[in-house]
Amino acid sequence: MNSRIGEAKMKFPKALETKLKELKIKRTPFVLVVNVADQSLALFQRSESIKTYTVSTSERGTGQLENTFQTPLGLHRVAKKIGEGAASCAIFKERVDTGETCSPGSTEHDGDDLILTRILRLEGVEEGYNRGKDALGRVVDSFDRYVYIHGTNHEDQLGMPRSHGCVRMGNADVIDLFKRVPEGTLVWIA
Repeated sequence: MNSRIGEAKMKFPKALETKLKELKIKRTPFVLVVNVADQSLALFQRSESIKTYTVSTSERGTGQLENTFQTPLGLHRVAKKIGEGAASCAIFKERVDTGETCSPGSTEHDGDDLILTRILRLEGVEEGYNRGKDALGRVVDSFDRYVYIHGTNHEDQLGMPRSHGCVRMGNADVIDLFKRVPEGTLVWIA
């Protein structure tokens, strides 16, 4: 499944605008907005939605805690872009290109949740919510939880919550997004 072309333009979320003011964070030139309810990722330039992609978030819902395999909510930034120049469907293990690829539609890796093509590694910016530890001392840090936006070997499941906590994208879509946004880009997951 590829990006959604020709859809009505999405509005920049008011809750995100409020959060940016509260945290005294300046909006980056591009902002990514992941909408868990409709399994989409919108790319904003300034306040205008310029592209929307179909994604897959966690099959276990949303949540902040380590080892829950849930997609974390809140404000993040792209801490690191990994995989520039890698082949489409390149298989990554521990953020390293293995030199292997996964054929689209192949059943060889059906039981695996592979990280393919490109990785945008996220770090939370909300201390105690998606960064560091919460008030009870539990790890809620998205960076330490290895939460990514990445390509997938399960493109047929995009549009449905099926990941293990990351935001999965189609492989052509993650290449497109990777080219468009720099490290430091803000990511809102709501």
